Amino acid sequence: MDIRQLRYFIAIVEEKSISAAARRLFLSQPPISQLLKALEDELGAKLVERSGKYLEVTEAGKALYKYALQMDQLMEEAKAEVKEVGNGVNGRLAIGVNTFSVADLPEILLHFQRQYPKVTYKIQQNESAQLCRLVKDREVELAFIRLPLGLDEFSVLHLYAEPFYLISSKKQKLFENEVSLADVQNHPLLLPSTQGLGVHYLILEAFSRLQMRPNLVGECSDIALLMDLVSSGFSVSIVPETLLKRYKGYAIHAHKITDSPLMTAPVGLIWLKNHLLSKTAQNFIQFIQKDLNTLFLHDLVAKTQKNDTM
Repeated sequence: MDIRQLRYFIAIVEEKSISAAARRLFLSQPPISQLLKALEDELGAKLVERSGKYLEVTEAGKALYKYALQMDQLMEEAKAEVKEVGNGVNGRLAIGVNTFSVADLPEILLHFQRQYPKVTYKIQQNESAQLCRLVKDREVELAFIRLPLGLDEFSVLHLYAEPFYLISSKKQKLFENEVSLADVQNHPLLLPSTQGLGVHYLILEAFSRLQMRPNLVGECSDIALLMDLVSSGFSVSIVPETLLKRYKGYAIHAHKITDSPLMTAPVGLIWLKNHLLSKTAQNFIQFIQKDLNTLFLHDLVAKTQKNDTM
């Protein structure tokens, strides 16, 4: 018994006639009669009985008809859902996000959701090198990461370069507008990451290239605690612009660091080379590429037109 046979049986029950069912199905009568006999033989039960000009459905036939309708509906729903998943209309977007990047991700996903309301999401937050591993292990398909990293195994969509800021307590007015790393090096500095991770490395590498040694008092991977410590006057810190957007309301001054390009961090979207992406992931990449100006560049231009102090 297969779905084709069940659909033929549905037509027989609803038309109450082999000839009418055949016309509905654009078939001749013999195949319909043969199919009905094959079903009855397989199930060992009489499914219809002749009553005058029409066929009457037996109790066994009524039971089969009920399940035939359900199976036919499930088959149609399965075909529709598979087609939607194949088109990326339905499906799952598995994406990784760097801890300090893409402050506008909620707005980006909101815009994408409006275009693809049936898509569900798996979002993992981690450090960029770890996100690369997750993409390689196919735990996520796409990831927003901070560059530069060794990316030979990945395709990369470059999004924007983000500046860094020095933050200090509002209790102290240490600087006016923009600052350089030379201005910062003698102040007690708390790094917003841990040794070996991207932001930690980028900051120390920038000092090293300028042959400077910062006055390090430690590192703190808990950003809320770091902001509290800076607000109290315990130390200053250097953070990417995204962090300021995510952690608002703290009693701090923020000054853009002018040592460009040393103190800028490119952000990109990566995916595994030579691997077939789901249609949902392909749609997301196309969405980002199409709306890159709207989603990222317009926001960054607006930011650069502001006063650099916050």
